[in-house]
Amino acid sequence: MKKTGLIAASLMATSLLFAGCSNNTDVKEDKKKETKKEEVDYSKQDKWDFESGKTQSPINIDTNKTEKMTDEGKITLDYNDIPIDEVDNGHSIQVDDTGKAKIDGRQFELKQFHFHAKSEHTIDGKHFPIEAHFVNQEQDGRIAVIGVFFKEGKENAGFQEVLNNIKKGKKANVSGKIDVEQMLPANKTYYHYLGSLTTPPLSENVEWYLMKTPIEVSSEQIATFNKYYDGNNRKIQPLNGRKVLEHQE
Repeated sequence: MKKTGLIAASLMATSLLFAGCSNNTDVKEDKKKETKKEEVDYSKQDKWDFESGKTQSPINIDTNKTEKMTDEGKITLDYNDIPIDEVDNGHSIQVDDTGKAKIDGRQFELKQFHFHAKSEHTIDGKHFPIEAHFVNQEQDGRIAVIGVFFKEGKENAGFQEVLNNIKKGKKANVSGKIDVEQMLPANKTYYHYLGSLTTPPLSENVEWYLMKTPIEVSSEQIATFNKYYDGNNRKIQPLNGRKVLEHQE
């Protein structure tokens, strides 16, 4: 699937900062955020505008029906721990960051990562509390999203830094580094399929790499994120005959 001629998909990276300003400014910022949330209203997903096609995301991964990947398929991630910015963009908490992703010998640049609760993809029909999306782009515009599932367990230091920054409403570089590696599994076994963006315009020809091993975050961290977003997940979409490949590391 990775060798098909993929078409560049446009990213929606519109951002709204939490601002500790005057009351009037706060009202303006609140109105901006409300407008953005109306544009991505998860309670009215059937009314979202999207480009025609039958390869939409997210999907359910039926682990009994995946096929073994014949390519080497190795993934190497080298993401920077000093992000550019962190914002509540109206439909998720988004961290703009840089770094490298080498996927099956191809080079990508990290653009941003963000979070959905509950998880957008399901494994054998099961949701996880949170799903992180690391959005990478190749030089020719091709997009590859690395998805990481978060499950309840011990506190995650990297995710806590994300939560601390958004509470302050400041740029992430003001408060220092985010240990991004803590939000990525050491074992890079993954499921791979060809899909779409999960927010409008829902552009297709997006490569998905869903890490099989979930990352632990605490129940308190899940509750904190849910104060910002709880239900910003798109509904499961039909597979429509697509193959889901599995790479074992």
